[in-house]
Formats: sequence, C-alpha cells, structure tokens
Amino acid sequence: MQIGVPAETLADEKRVATVPDVVEKIIKLGFRVAIESGAGDAAHFSDDAYRAAGAEVLPDAATLWARSDIVLKVRPPSSEEVALMPEGRTLIGFIWPAQNPALMEQLAAKKATVLAIDCLPRTLSRAQKMDALTSTAGVSGYRAVIEAANAFGRFFNGQITAAGKVPPAKVFIAGAGVAGLAAIGTAANLGAIVRANDTRAEVADQVKSLGGEFVKVDYEEEGSGGGGYAKVMSEGFQAAQRQMYAEQARDADIIITTALIPGKPAPKLITAEMVQSMKPGSVIVDMAGEQGGNCELTVPGEAVVRHGVTIIGYTDLASRLARQSSTLYATNLLRLLEELCKAKDGVALVNMEDDAIRGLTVIKEGEVTWPAPPLKAAPKPAPKAAAAPVAEKKSAHGPGAPMSGKALTIVFAVLAVLFWAIGAYAPAAFLGHFTVFVLACFIGYMVVWNVTPALHTPLMSVTNAISSIIAIGALIQIAPPGAGTDGRPDTLILWLAFAALVLTGVNMFGGFAVTRRMLAMFRK
Repeated sequence: MQIGVPAETLADEKRVATVPDVVEKIIKLGFRVAIESGAGDAAHFSDDAYRAAGAEVLPDAATLWARSDIVLKVRPPSSEEVALMPEGRTLIGFIWPAQNPALMEQLAAKKATVLAIDCLPRTLSRAQKMDALTSTAGVSGYRAVIEAANAFGRFFNGQITAAGKVPPAKVFIAGAGVAGLAAIGTAANLGAIVRANDTRAEVADQVKSLGGEFVKVDYEEEGSGGGGYAKVMSEGFQAAQRQMYAEQARDADIIITTALIPGKPAPKLITAEMVQSMKPGSVIVDMAGEQGGNCELTVPGEAVVRHGVTIIGYTDLASRLARQSSTLYATNLLRLLEELCKAKDGVALVNMEDDAIRGLTVIKEGEVTWPAPPLKAAPKPAPKAAAAPVAEKKSAHGPGAPMSGKALTIVFAVLAVLFWAIGAYAPAAFLGHFTVFVLACFIGYMVVWNVTPALHTPLMSVTNAISSIIAIGALIQIAPPGAGTDGRPDTLILWLAFAALVLTGVNMFGGFAVTRRMLAMFRK
C-alpha cells in the first residue's frame, strides 16, 4: 500500500504530516511513501530530504490523492481535497467530527475509512504513544508563553540593575491541562511568578511541581469530566470562579487561557470588565481562539489591543513551531501505523476489536461509526484469598499447646527440689556464685527485654565494652594458688582463663569501636 502526504491547504498552516526521519521507519513497515512537492518547505523539510529518506515526490495534490491508498494529514481536508479522493481510501488526521458534520457526510459518501487522531481514547495507557493532542498541546502551551513574552513590555524574571529594580512578571494560567502545564513550566523557567487554576483539584500537585502556585476556587465541586478533560461546572462554581478570575486579572501582568471542552464552544472566562481592570501593557494569550476564545474580546487568528491590553487569539500556535510540531505529530502517526500493520507487510488492517483503533475510527468503509461506544470497564481484580494462618490451631493435648495448670505446678515442684538439692549438698562458695549467676541472667534478660528493639545494637555494643568483669574473673583464676601441687592452677583452668581473656579483649575493643562509629553517625 502507498501512503501519501499532501501539502496542507489551510492558510498559515506550516506543519506537515510526516518528516524524513519518520519516512524511513514507515518504509520499514512495508509501505511505499509519496509526498507532494513542497509539502515540507514551511517546516524546513526539503523535497531532497524526503527523496533521500526513500519517499517519492509527486508534482501536485491531484496526483498524490489519486495514487495513495492511505493519506496522512494534519488539518481536516477541505471539500476540494475530498473531491480528489477516490472511493474506498483511508484518511488519517485531525477530523473533529462533532464540529464538522458536513465533512463527515462527504467522507462517508466516498466510502472512505477515516481515523480521527483527535478521537483517540486518551485514558488508555497503550494509546499514549499515539496521542497527537497531547503532543500538539504541549507545543502550543510553550509557544503561548513565547508569544506573551514577545508582546510584554519587560523581563519575565526580576532583576536588580544599576538602572533600578525590575519586578518579576506575574503570570496567571487558566486551565492546567497539558497545554497549561507546558505554559506553567515555561513561564516559571523564565523567572515569572506563576499562578494557575483548574476545575480538577487533582492537578494542584502537578502545578506545584512545575514551580507554580495553585489558586483554588472557593467552592467545592469535582471538575473531572473523564477522558482526561474537565466538565462543565455548575452555575454556583462558575460565579465563584469569575470572582477569583477578576481578582487575578487585577494583579496579573499576563493571562494565558487554555479552557476547552471537546465538542463545545470555548467557555468565556475573561470578561470585558476584567480586561479593563488589568494594568496597561498587560497581555492575554487566548489558546481557545479557534473555538471562540475564553476572553470576550478575543478576535480569533489576530492580536488586538483593547483597553491597553494586548489580546492574542492566534489559532496556529503549534504551527508557529512547525518543525518541532511536525516531528512529534509524525511520530504519533508512525505509532498508529505500527498498530495497523503489526505484520510489517505494508497492509493496514483496521481492527475494530481494538479499543484504541475503535475509538479512532469515525468512518469504516463509508459507514459512520462515531461516536465510539464507551470503553469496557477494566475487570475488577479477583479478591485475594484469605491469608493462611501462621500456625494451625493446636489441639489441647498436642505439641505447642499452652501448658496446663497441673503441668506448670509439676515443673515448679521439680525446680524447687533441684534448687533445694543444690543448696543442701553444694559447697557454700558454689552456692554464692550460682545465686549471683541466676540473678544476673534474670536481671539481664529483663533489662534487654524492656528496651526498644531499635536500641538493641547500641545497647549491646556498650554492654560488650563494659564486660571487663569477665577479664577480672579470668585473672582471679590465674593469680591465686590453684589445685595443683606446685601452687600453680591446673593446666585446664589456666588455658580456659587465657581464652577468656582473649575473647573478652576482642569483645571490649570491638564494643568501643562499634559505639564510637554509631555516635559518629549522629555528629554533623
């Protein structure tokens, strides 16, 4: 199959649907690529660059439409372009079916298959690589700040110079979607004080992460409309929002509006009174100009001055960065072609069972399939099985069962007899040592047991450091006369005492070393 890329016919549209780097990758999928001569000139992609990438350059649009099985476009086709399309061909690009019902009828009459990139289900994670709306919005948000900086009368960042102090510009951004977030990041990087608002409260953290301040409307209402878009808010919320916008308009130097709801006219957020309250020399960039604008005084496609405020209503912000926009858009279409041609055999198959492809497909072989049915809800995860008990319940008489009162009495009785026997028959010296030993074990156990587990390591290191009592005991065994006939201790006792001294020395010095290292961790 041959893919054709015509030149865009809309006035001032500089973008092109594919670029030379992407042409090479499309050819690897098995397609042939043709492009109309001069289609990439405005985006600084020459015909020679396309030829070098393997594309065929055709002299005019009529030849290209006639010979192409699949046509890639940026803007929706005009009536004249639809007339050039043979029946049964495939068209991929921005269509906006809700705003262009007449175009949908013309394409259906041509028995075409139309994939509208603007209808991609954006909530599908696997569809993000094809999301041209996000790519375009990011470029537009960046360009909106550049246009504002061009029209603004001073620096964005604050400066202190020999000629005086320049305060930082105050930028307010209405709408923190993809375009709004791009504008926030750009304005903040230029040094401006950035504030932003959105009906979706969940974007507040994103605004802050980009260096902006989230301005909340004093009205509680959830603004998420699903699909990554905001919803139309209640009248009560809108009244509170207008009051907040009026306050921001009086304080801001630059306002950038991005509010759009698919299939509906742009909501009016900035009134003429708000514009009049702004400082002379302020700037408004209305990114919703193509759908009527968010400002009452916006003139779509133009920059006008009202009440001393420059109002920019350009509808081609993405096109003003044509090379960058074309590259991103071409990559999005490449990812779509990869989904349509998984076999890499140069044949595109529209799989209506695929949620992403089904959402994109607004006309299938002349049959209008828009709007797509709601996405199937993701299956709920199976409930986790109850955790198995750590240990099975023991029988009353089995191993591990609690000791009965009778058994406990017998154990204590046996221990009492044992201690009585030791006291009655053991030497007095042994009995004294044994008593100290038992008490030491009991007290040591109770002391360690009642210490927080996090302190066990420092406690044990200090305990090891002060355990020199063992060394003293070993020395006592060596110094006094032992049981030997020559006044010296027995050889076994001598070697045991020596081993005790060595091990105690290691224990002592190791304890002090560990304690010192742990204390050093808390020193600055």
